[in-house]
Amino acid sequence: MSGEPLLQSKIVGNRMALAGAGSWTADRAVELEQLVDDVVRRRDAAATIDIDMRRVERLDTYGAWLLERLVRDVDSAGRSTRVIGLPTRYQGLFDEAHQANRSHSKRRRESAITAALIIVGETMAKVAIDLTNIVQMVGAVAAAAMRAIARPWTYRFTSMVHHVDRVGWRAVPIILLITFLIGAIIAQQGIFHFRRFGADVFVVDMLGILVLREIGVLIVCVMVAGRSGSAYTAELGSMKMREEIDALRTMGFDPMDVLILPRIVALVIAVPILAFLGSMAALYGGGLVAWLYGGMAPDIFLGRLRESVTFDHFMVGMVKAPFMALVIGVVAAVEGLAVEGSAESLGLRTTASVVKSIFLVIVLDGFFAIFFASIGK
Repeated sequence: MSGEPLLQSKIVGNRMALAGAGSWTADRAVELEQLVDDVVRRRDAAATIDIDMRRVERLDTYGAWLLERLVRDVDSAGRSTRVIGLPTRYQGLFDEAHQANRSHSKRRRESAITAALIIVGETMAKVAIDLTNIVQMVGAVAAAAMRAIARPWTYRFTSMVHHVDRVGWRAVPIILLITFLIGAIIAQQGIFHFRRFGADVFVVDMLGILVLREIGVLIVCVMVAGRSGSAYTAELGSMKMREEIDALRTMGFDPMDVLILPRIVALVIAVPILAFLGSMAALYGGGLVAWLYGGMAPDIFLGRLRESVTFDHFMVGMVKAPFMALVIGVVAAVEGLAVEGSAESLGLRTTASVVKSIFLVIVLDGFFAIFFASIGK
């Protein structure tokens, strides 16, 4: 049978019968390509084409794809094609070749409106999945917190202190620097524009209310999301890739208790402290610029600040901080545990963690703004 042609063809009426034989493998590529091309050129001579593969002795990936290419070329001309008699041991390989690139070719034939609707639908589905994962993580963190309250001796206090040091104390220099510069820039721009109306003193009102209610906590949370949230995601993702999280479960430890709860609690503790320090640095930067650039004496600045800023303004900013910290920690944990086994997945999840955290922090700030406006704060 080794001398039998690899592909024979016979036309009977409006039907072409093809019969494959021998080895459809890569080492016979040149001969097979010529035979298949010859059939494709003569495809218009028949309305239906049957390909009998029962005498094929060997079939590899190349042969399966060549057979699939023959079927697609004939089908594209509007002819009916059937593959019959393929040995059972090769059926799975041919099915894989048959499914390859099907979705891409279908997408290219869709209209622009249909493709846009598909993209919108897929995006909404991903958003729904993300929200579901976040809600599930919040529930898991709450359950872990209840277990820690019920059995406080099991809580990993040392781990929490370690993370408070990392996300809190070590972040103080950069937080102070950035918020100082933000406060200075706001004051400089305010003085520059208010001076035209002789209203330099109102810069203090603007700076105090804006920093204490919004800018102070928002800038700090954005920086924490980029600095600590990404670190959490990378750490948890690396543990997931090295199967360390599975090892914890095998040893009888819950990753929520060991890894996630101490990190989130550390954020909830550290972020309000950082927000307070950042707000004070922003006010100091604004006061310094008001003195050096605007000619406003420090005692005048402080006196006006006391008149324009109340304790309610300070509390509005501080109340937001723990909730924003919780959002950052939950999103970082969700993305970290979703990392798969590749470095590309780790990079994509880390980027997604930062982007989603910042987005949700801003959305949460908007909800708080609406809430406090509705209660007159």
